[in-house]
Amino acid sequence: MRFIIPLGIFGILVVLLAVGLTMDPKKVPSPLIGKVAPAFTLPVLHQQNTSFSPENFKGRVWILNVWASWCVSCRAEHKVITQLANMKLVDIVGLDYKDDPADGKRWLQQFGNPYTLSAVDIEGRAGIDWGVYGVPETFVIGKDGLIKHKHIGPVTEQALYEEILPLLKSLI
Repeated sequence: MRFIIPLGIFGILVVLLAVGLTMDPKKVPSPLIGKVAPAFTLPVLHQQNTSFSPENFKGRVWILNVWASWCVSCRAEHKVITQLANMKLVDIVGLDYKDDPADGKRWLQQFGNPYTLSAVDIEGRAGIDWGVYGVPETFVIGKDGLIKHKHIGPVTEQALYEEILPLLKSLI
């Protein structure tokens, strides 16, 4: 009799774990969808005397792509972000996350710079405000300043053509 309650609790935990393992962590809904993009003011990577704030793009549809030179997955998605930038649909702002600015500049020089600009978030505080779990992550922000979409992980061509482009076309 005294083993029934612990056994029942153990059974419930096993079921919850099994359900959790079947979920895709990239489909975790962001609590920021439909909310105003968090404010920040950060230096621009290639213009240290200039700063960027999401307020600068109010009234425009734009993308925030969180990346870092130390991020292997960022390298994998870079050609897709470059492909999107070449379409010239919207501005793409990079958020160089927890990275040394010199390393970020070298990385963009080596692989190409698809960004309208990159803001430098050395301490990661802006990323935390935006709910960044890790890099890369990509956000679509509407003209109203609200976050419309969050893509966790590298943007693939499939995600670009099935998720991001249709959304951008509906917002522009």
